[in-house]
Amino acid sequence: MTKFARLFALMFSIMIPSSIANAGQSEAGQTDLVCETGPVTKTFGQSQWLVYSCSDRRTVVVMSAPGNPAMPFYFVIYPSATGYQLGGEGTGDQEFTAAAFSELQALSPTEIENLVQETRQR
Repeated sequence: MTKFARLFALMFSIMIPSSIANAGQSEAGQTDLVCETGPVTKTFGQSQWLVYSCSDRRTVVVMSAPGNPAMPFYFVIYPSATGYQLGGEGTGDQEFTAAAFSELQALSPTEIENLVQETRQR
């Protein structure tokens, strides 16, 4: 795991809003969600991304791989009442983040579940 990936995993291990995950809630309405399983390298939007799964076995974090012009950027695919939601944040090249967003948004629930399984086999 790269230094950036370790820092990101640590950052994502911190309390996140319960709207993203729904297991193990604390009294503050927050959830401990650790996202450090993996990574597997995938191509989205013609650039390389590192995919991690989280402790709820449903949430996926997709972060720009070293050398990706989208760096630094990450996406989170998380379960919701209507299926899955996709969010992202960062300051990388918008051309590459938009292309990846488009492909990630098109993933089916089965494809997202397969990503989780791939990270767990790593």
